[in-house]
Amino acid sequence: MGQLGVEITKQELTRIKRFFHEFKTFAIKGNMLDMAVGVIVGGAFTAMVNSIVSHIASPIIGMLIGVDFSSLKIDLPRLYGNAPPGTLSVGNFINTVITFFIIAFVVFLFVKGINKMRRKIEETPPPPPEPTKQEVLLAEIRDLLKEQRK
Repeated sequence: MGQLGVEITKQELTRIKRFFHEFKTFAIKGNMLDMAVGVIVGGAFTAMVNSIVSHIASPIIGMLIGVDFSSLKIDLPRLYGNAPPGTLSVGNFINTVITFFIIAFVVFLFVKGINKMRRKIEETPPPPPEPTKQEVLLAEIRDLLKEQRK
């Protein structure tokens, strides 16, 4: 019996070790690390876009239209006794929609740039293969024969 009162056979222990080895291999792979970095950078980018929308774009649009989005709310009436009335934060929703369109536009530009780079790489023909030793020797023989005929 083990320390926890549970018996583990050698087969089960081997299976558990194999499972954790597979997990370690998966978690340490370059792709997983690249994805983690992408998620972190994406989170930072989203925070930056949210700030731009809330603190720059919405006030400018609100100034042009004459409406302050951040304070745009609709108070709902009280229907049942003492329950506090709800509020629809329409301004926050508008800010979220603006944020979505900015992020979608940046992702569109990013994907478009990557596709353009891929097309350039695909259009570039591969370099011709180097001649084999036999071809080099035959070319030398051909050149020597041409010189002798002159």
